[in-house]
Amino acid sequence: MSSARKRLTIPDLAAKKAAGERLVMVAVGEVLTAAWAERAGVDIVGVGDSLGMTLHGHENTLAMTVGQMIDHCKAVRRGAPNTMSLVSMPYGSYATPDIAIHNALRLMKEGGADAVKLQTGREGFDIIKAVADAGVPVMSHVGLLPHRVHMLGGFRMQGRTADEAMTIIDNARAIQEAGAIGLEIEAMPYEVGKAVDDAVSIFTFSIGAGAAGTCQLLNGYDLLGAFDTFKPKFAKRYANIAETATRAFADYAADVRAGTFPDAEHSYRMKPQEAERLAALLAKGG
Repeated sequence: MSSARKRLTIPDLAAKKAAGERLVMVAVGEVLTAAWAERAGVDIVGVGDSLGMTLHGHENTLAMTVGQMIDHCKAVRRGAPNTMSLVSMPYGSYATPDIAIHNALRLMKEGGADAVKLQTGREGFDIIKAVADAGVPVMSHVGLLPHRVHMLGGFRMQGRTADEAMTIIDNARAIQEAGAIGLEIEAMPYEVGKAVDDAVSIFTFSIGAGAAGTCQLLNGYDLLGAFDTFKPKFAKRYANIAETATRAFADYAADVRAGTFPDAEHSYRMKPQEAERLAALLAKGG
């Protein structure tokens, strides 16, 4: 892709939904995968706190801090300067309206994000509204909320019943009413995700909700096959980077132990005359 590609704007998101266009988002956390995503023409890079699991080795997303998310967002922006970035506000960073405004502004100013995303619905109406009123493009989240993993008893599909679905839809409407520019639809039956998308006019993106929403999200490390600790049902692997990388490290170790690496091709050498002069100096005890 050309480095001069035009980055999507916030108004573009609503226009794309109204036009029925499909957008692509991947979640990444550092410069290399961000650059690959931009070269591939991905529309949005999500800097999700799922990188607490994929890059930091935590069992869930809760340990990530605002400072860490800022650092990851800056790295992603350097790798994908011409791609819209959406950064997740980590657990605890939006506990009250004042805390949320402070941290959202930091993520925008220091991280260089185009928008922020938190995880709350009608119960956090005042928090979403406060961030939106502060002039920050904000999105929220319905369905499986990773920040409530302990309350949910794990990473489990939501919206299994009609009553649960109606609660999810109500939360989506509240998110729109509070002034959010979009929302994430995660881990629910397609029928529920579609109903959520139909219930709001703002931008929606989904992961684990079938084809619901304007935009589809996958974790970049899942789709690359780089993160192989476990595979969510909704994740499709388009490569097996973990296997390729493991084989490369093993081949490198074998070459070193066998003495076949480094060889002449991968070594620096002096000019012959300088090598001879060095040998002479060493022979003289110099």
